[in-house]
Amino acid sequence: MNTALVAAVRAGLAELADPVKAPQMQRYMRSDLPYRGVQTPLWRPLARRLGREHPSPDLATLTATVRELWHGARFREERYVALQLTADRRWVTPELVPLYRELIESGAWWDFVDEIATHRIGPLLRGFPAELTPIVRSWAVDEHLWLRRASVICQVGSKSATDTDLLTHCISSTIGERDFFLRKGIGWALRDYSRTDPAWVAAFVDAHPELSPLSRREAVKYLPG
Repeated sequence: MNTALVAAVRAGLAELADPVKAPQMQRYMRSDLPYRGVQTPLWRPLARRLGREHPSPDLATLTATVRELWHGARFREERYVALQLTADRRWVTPELVPLYRELIESGAWWDFVDEIATHRIGPLLRGFPAELTPIVRSWAVDEHLWLRRASVICQVGSKSATDTDLLTHCISSTIGERDFFLRKGIGWALRDYSRTDPAWVAAFVDAHPELSPLSRREAVKYLPG
């Protein structure tokens, strides 16, 4: 574990703390963990700077550091910074997928899951489709709600690189669920891809009358007519 980095992160967040904003942020996110009151424009550059100043020498050290910040967090921003430490291009590797799954399952809320799905799993899926496709397919049928949401939305932003067979599988596997976040995720994924291939999305919507009204409204938002 990179103990110097862990200590620097916690000290840095303490210095930036805003006790007025903290309870407001906690209420908005409905978080059991309290906040320091450090918003994204402050904690993100802090994470980048500290990552440069205290670089982790290898993947094992990075993983242990992220786990310490994540599971030992007393404030939610520690988890945000922990996740940001994996954003460096050095760490774009399928070897981190087990860690990301762990963070999705233990974080179990949209702020963590959406970041992991769209900015970690998505790039890995595009870069390593042979390794990631079967993993994403398995997440789509997992009993864990947030893994299923991650499978549905992980191709947001993929544009022409979207694997429509995989997208179909992930949506179809959870299309009958009543959970708001799953229904919203389906709509988001379809709406995003409609910017690239509106005909495909229109045909998908027409072929799936079982789509919830929420998913359907989101899906067709940018379709002509």
